[in-house]
Amino acid sequence: MARVCVLALAAVLLTIFARVSRSDGQKGGELRGTPRIPAQFSGEERIGMKEALKGAIQIPTVSFSHEESNTTALAEFGVYIRKVFPTVFSTSFVQHEVVGQYSHLLTVQGSDPSLQPYMLLAHFDVVPAPEEGWEVPPFSGLERDGFIHGRGTLDNKNSVMAILQALELLLIRNYIPRRSFFISLGHDEEVSGLNGALKIAALLQARGVKLAFLVDEGSFILDDFIPNLKKPFAMVSVSEKGALDLLLKVNMTPGHSSAPPKETSIGILSAAVSRLEKTPMPNMFGSGPLKMTLKQLANEFPFPTNMVLNNLWLFQPLVGRLMEKNPITNALVRTTTALTMFNAGIKVNVIPSMAQATLNFRIHPAQTVHEVFLLPIQTAGTTATSLVASICSTPSTCNHRASRASMDSMRKSQSRRMRPR
Repeated sequence: MARVCVLALAAVLLTIFARVSRSDGQKGGELRGTPRIPAQFSGEERIGMKEALKGAIQIPTVSFSHEESNTTALAEFGVYIRKVFPTVFSTSFVQHEVVGQYSHLLTVQGSDPSLQPYMLLAHFDVVPAPEEGWEVPPFSGLERDGFIHGRGTLDNKNSVMAILQALELLLIRNYIPRRSFFISLGHDEEVSGLNGALKIAALLQARGVKLAFLVDEGSFILDDFIPNLKKPFAMVSVSEKGALDLLLKVNMTPGHSSAPPKETSIGILSAAVSRLEKTPMPNMFGSGPLKMTLKQLANEFPFPTNMVLNNLWLFQPLVGRLMEKNPITNALVRTTTALTMFNAGIKVNVIPSMAQATLNFRIHPAQTVHEVFLLPIQTAGTTATSLVASICSTPSTCNHRASRASMDSMRKSQSRRMRPR
């Protein structure tokens, strides 16, 4: 699957580069010798793409946390792409910069500076991959049964390699764009991109760059993903859920297991997170892009699904409730709450003084960080629980500790905002 994805992405990007750069009136002025570059690959080029992706997967560019990454691998990856795509890094009108020590920004200068540039984004860091549960070693890049296996084959080294591969092949075919564009390759996207994407954005903003559009990693070509939808379809993602990590912590006087208190820090926190799991965020179906997506797909379904989706003015509540039943479609209609870490205790006979749990929220486009920050406090329902928001979708709200007074203020503000007018 990874091999097919890279070939397909490279073909699509090769066509996009040529067509977008050729827009705004002139036809073929940016190409030397031919008005169009066909998206066709030789056998040697196909093998080269496959081997390039394998090599990329074998470099363990892991982001462990905001403080810890495999910096040796990140540096190695920079050396690797220069080796695999020599034409990209030696072409006179392609400028390469390293940002934030390991991220890469390429500026491809077009022949017409009056045209607004665009940007292609991808990232080459990956999340940790313990070998347990993998059929093959996660950083082997092993090819088996027509598939390339490994961490990063779909998130997101496939995009990194496809973008660079498409540009490499176009440059070999004497491509010169009319419209300038940027390629941004981040090294810490999996831990919020504060040293990569954020610094690249600040750099371009300082230079006064304004983009016509940008294309980042998105969805897939989905086949047999939605029941009764027989055709594969390409999901073009035009929005992304936000993210918020909340740390719930209970502090109490420590004790001994021989004389336990009525409630312990572990018990109080367990009850709080249990309430959070049993009280999901509100169903937001009808707000955001999902409703339009289903309308566009309606006629691809058999009866009676097509009738229902063509009349969401009537059936919207029913569709929203049905989507809640499946974990995947449920994630499309609401902000999700996931308890991902729970820590407490130091010894079997000691009542711990502190228990803490980390919850990861993926925020629906129709909700705000403020709303998601407030609702868990109301749901947890205990004055013994203090809330800390650590690392979130909006840097200004990161590492914010909510005091009881500030939470009371937020509740009043939220009540006024939600009061009918």
